[in-house]
Amino acid sequence: MRRFVLIVAAMLLGLSAAFAIPTAERLKDPVLEARAVALQKELRCLVCQGQSLDESNAPLAADLRQLIRSHIAAGESDQDVKRYLVARYGDFILMKPPLARDTLVLWLGPAFILLLGAGIATIVIYRASKRPE
Repeated sequence: MRRFVLIVAAMLLGLSAAFAIPTAERLKDPVLEARAVALQKELRCLVCQGQSLDESNAPLAADLRQLIRSHIAAGESDQDVKRYLVARYGDFILMKPPLARDTLVLWLGPAFILLLGAGIATIVIYRASKRPE
């Protein structure tokens, strides 16, 4: 029973930490706040690199979240905010970068490495099957 209570307490503590956005960081209008959160999920944390701005606890991510909220509060559209951040930090800040000449490595790199590995595996298996026993 004690273990169950500890597990439930840990889960509740984790949930409360997940929703603990400082009130100074939130927008008063729930529609604008929802736009800000949706936009933060589409942008990458430049420190963590594997997390969105919404997920990251890095100080830079907090600064960028505040910047996004200030731009939205000023009446800018989501595309305007994205354009501003891309102009400042490059396409890398986007969780889904556009397919362009500069981002071909991001899009085609994993497929190339997979094909290279499959080719090497095929050559090794072919040579191993040709060896006399």
